[in-house]
Amino acid sequence: MEQAGVSEPAIRAFERAYGQLVAKETAMLPEHAISPVESLPSAEQLAEPAPTEASALLAQCAVLKLNGGLGTSMGLDRAKSLLEVRPGVTFLDLIARQVAHFRETTGANVRFLLMNSFSTSADTRAFLARHPKLGDADGIELLQNKTPKIDAATLAPAEWPAHPDHEWCPPGHGDLYPVLAGSGALDRLLAEGVHYLFVSNSDNLGATLDPKLLKWFAESRAPFAMEVTARTPSDRKGGHLARSVDGKLLLRESAQCPDADLDAFQDITRHRFFNTNNLWLRLEPLRDALAAAGGFLPLPVIQNKKTVDPRDKKSPAVFQLETAMGAAIECFDDSAAIVVPRTRFAPVKTTGDLLTLRSDAYVIAADGTVQLAPERGGVPPKVDLDDNYKLVDQLEAALAGGAPSLKNCASLKVSGPFTFSSSVVLAGNVVIENGTIREA
Repeated sequence: MEQAGVSEPAIRAFERAYGQLVAKETAMLPEHAISPVESLPSAEQLAEPAPTEASALLAQCAVLKLNGGLGTSMGLDRAKSLLEVRPGVTFLDLIARQVAHFRETTGANVRFLLMNSFSTSADTRAFLARHPKLGDADGIELLQNKTPKIDAATLAPAEWPAHPDHEWCPPGHGDLYPVLAGSGALDRLLAEGVHYLFVSNSDNLGATLDPKLLKWFAESRAPFAMEVTARTPSDRKGGHLARSVDGKLLLRESAQCPDADLDAFQDITRHRFFNTNNLWLRLEPLRDALAAAGGFLPLPVIQNKKTVDPRDKKSPAVFQLETAMGAAIECFDDSAAIVVPRTRFAPVKTTGDLLTLRSDAYVIAADGTVQLAPERGGVPPKVDLDDNYKLVDQLEAALAGGAPSLKNCASLKVSGPFTFSSSVVLAGNVVIENGTIREA
């Protein structure tokens, strides 16, 4: 790791994770060790700050977007944020537009950072040339670390001479904290008078910098806050908020749940709040916590069992040691959480999500924000596409004539080949099967 240029905080975090693997320690959280979160404050109750107050707070806030994902499940080989949301307009274009809007309308120098991976850095840096007002790429980019894959049989570093890159893996987005420490970015932000950091995924255009939430976080005095939203049946397998035995907030991921407790994990009436991965950090307490632990936070370690070559299921089994940034909620006393509207959680994980975003179910404002159309009542259409549309290239071919109207569509299920066009209007519950459109 030293030879590969990995930062010292990231090496220390890996040493801890590897030690737990060797000692057969796991991050399992059985149901009896936690309790549900019964109630939380709601963002819908918050008032807008006065313009002068908003400007003062924004001047003390930075925005950081996680931009390390390639979207390989959709057939992409570059940063997912470079996908077009509308013709000629990418995720990153809209994010840049949002930051520019705050700077221009409030006069506050809202800082902007991107955490890239080794896979997304080159393409993203080249793209940033389209937005010189954001700043120099060297000042914007934080580079995610990499860690060795561990041979599951020997617990030695995995070796795969045919493709040496396969011997390494990203350590999960919990690497954010060693990156902030090891890069010097945390000290630089504090020196510039920045006290708050808003973090979210670049593929979630609903996660905008909201002055109401910034004011709430500043006044809460909490060192760390997580935005959560109400779980729905589609979120049953996603991480949920809970409380430890001593009452502290924590995040439980599915990989931390014993098989015997899966029913309780997926009970959305018991565990009601879903992590959006929109986080608020107060930088002074973060600096102190990182310094106390050697430049990283002692996050729960997920021991993911994979194959060394992800495309060759017969290649040797390996462990990838990963952490989740939201798990830091348990690393601070007095961490907080707040319930936000579902519109603040609209990530693009599938081509169905991308189809919905490209349709008129969403409206893009001049300031770069993306909102559901008024007709949607705050609920996006449920879109289910079969394997004919699994990859972005396949979807692009189906949308050669433009995206259909979905603003009045409750659900859409498509199987078999079909070519959409902007003149197609879908309403209610719709099934398209081998070119035939019918009501579900």
